[in-house]
Amino acid sequence: MSTATEFTVEMPHATVVEEKGGHDESPPPHYTPRTLIMCILASMGGLIFGFDVGQISGFLAMNNFRQRFGEYDATTWLYYFSNVRAGLVVGLLAIGNLFGALIAAPIANRFGRRRSISAWCIVFVVGVVIQISSNDGWYQIVVGRFIGGLGIGALSILVPLYVSESAPTHFRGTAVSFFQLLITVGILIANIINFGTERIQSSASWRITMGISFLWPLVLGIGMIFMPESPKYMFRQNRKAEAREVMCKYLGVSQNHSTVAKESREMEQKLNEDEAGGDRPWYEIFTGPRMAYRTLLGIALMSFQQLTGANFFFYYGTVIFGATGMDNPFVIQIILGTVNVVCTFPGLWMIEKFGRRPCLVLGAAWMCMCFLVFASVGHFALDQQNPERSPKAGAAMIVFACLFIAAFASTWGPMVWGVTADLYPARYRAVCMSLAIASNWSWVFMIAFFTPFMTSAIDYRYGYLFAACCASAAATVYFFVIEPKGRTMEEVDNMYIARVKPWQSSCWVAPAVDDAARAGSETTANNSVAVASDSAAANELDTREPEENTVVVAGNGEEEWESQAQYV
Repeated sequence: MSTATEFTVEMPHATVVEEKGGHDESPPPHYTPRTLIMCILASMGGLIFGFDVGQISGFLAMNNFRQRFGEYDATTWLYYFSNVRAGLVVGLLAIGNLFGALIAAPIANRFGRRRSISAWCIVFVVGVVIQISSNDGWYQIVVGRFIGGLGIGALSILVPLYVSESAPTHFRGTAVSFFQLLITVGILIANIINFGTERIQSSASWRITMGISFLWPLVLGIGMIFMPESPKYMFRQNRKAEAREVMCKYLGVSQNHSTVAKESREMEQKLNEDEAGGDRPWYEIFTGPRMAYRTLLGIALMSFQQLTGANFFFYYGTVIFGATGMDNPFVIQIILGTVNVVCTFPGLWMIEKFGRRPCLVLGAAWMCMCFLVFASVGHFALDQQNPERSPKAGAAMIVFACLFIAAFASTWGPMVWGVTADLYPARYRAVCMSLAIASNWSWVFMIAFFTPFMTSAIDYRYGYLFAACCASAAATVYFFVIEPKGRTMEEVDNMYIARVKPWQSSCWVAPAVDDAARAGSETTANNSVAVASDSAAANELDTREPEENTVVVAGNGEEEWESQAQYV
């Protein structure tokens, strides 16, 4: 019978006891049914958002919706949406998303991720009630979409946060990507329902679709009542036994498994560091170790997800392809939606097979090429006055739109949520994700509001702007994003602090936890580890040259692992 050896690492206000030996070393299953149910249920938040995106695109082209909420043109005897009104009807949801994302973090930190998700589902339902009860007041639609947007914005941070803190390390990237998969499913479902109702010459043409949107928050809100809280959140609330029990259930292993022991040690170590630093102000998301870098990087990544131009097609696809001479643009939306769903599945496999960095770089390059062709054909080859005279140009634009959606759905759609969730240490994660996702929603609004004006002014050359953004996104990932594939969130945190070069990060080998802990213990005895109690002392530490294999602990509780990086 094997025996366990113990050693103790002394830290301010806490003691970490680590065990070696005596653990089950068998590999855990890749996923368990419990993990899969958790991912799909929580990611219903993505379906709520996707369904709204898909339905509003079709509503703008429905006769009854235009007659009730649009403007009348006496010269053509037709109802239409002006650029301003269309932008507000589509874009005010994103403004609600923005505020919801900012508000959600402190609430989730106080009351927990699980209960917060259920509460925000109620907010979304209130927004839908306001919209569906409107008869002819377009402002009521706008107000309802704003309130519904509060719920969607909050869910857009809470769902990836909850899933990333709950899923096993080896399945985390795929698990978080389920959120984007359910977004694509929601868009497709809405497109199909719109196709079936758009011929109805009454308010049922849009009220049926809108009424079905009640279903998704009910499933999510009620389902989350029966789900456990995320293990990492429980651990930080000193509910450590419960956290380990939930980890075991999601991993499909016993509490004696080495994976449970390893992740528990890492969470304990990070928690001790945070407690040693005491309460710290919110602005440490910019002043903490490598936090300005990571906070701004998260904002950039979530911004680029919108600046790739995907919502150009999803929000206005029915209008865009109607202008290319297609007989039924609703059919084209279904085609795009199907491509979006089908191509998300390879992304769930590629994220763990090839890693985030190569997929994001190549995906951005592919999308850039697609938009260059789409914009060039639309501007130079398509007869915009009589598009039926240039059917080949219209067909080419649809083909490259589908190729673009395929690239987005398999790379930037699902993967950015996971990369962003992995960027931050636990104590800053909720607030930093709020800022990053709020930036995403701010670009959703700007694209939704200004697209009608831009296409009116420069037609399909608008695509060149998105092509440039795609090229910038590829460069940003290559030069600044560390590869998190196969690593715990605590390991990724240490890699950013250690300033590992992003293009070498996939080959980086982390120093063993045991070695790092021993180094910390020995250097404390030899006065080669300095503990600073304020930022001034921490800055002084930064100017010192640490000895080989020492660990520098700054006053904010983070560790800088100098000279520990190894490459294979």
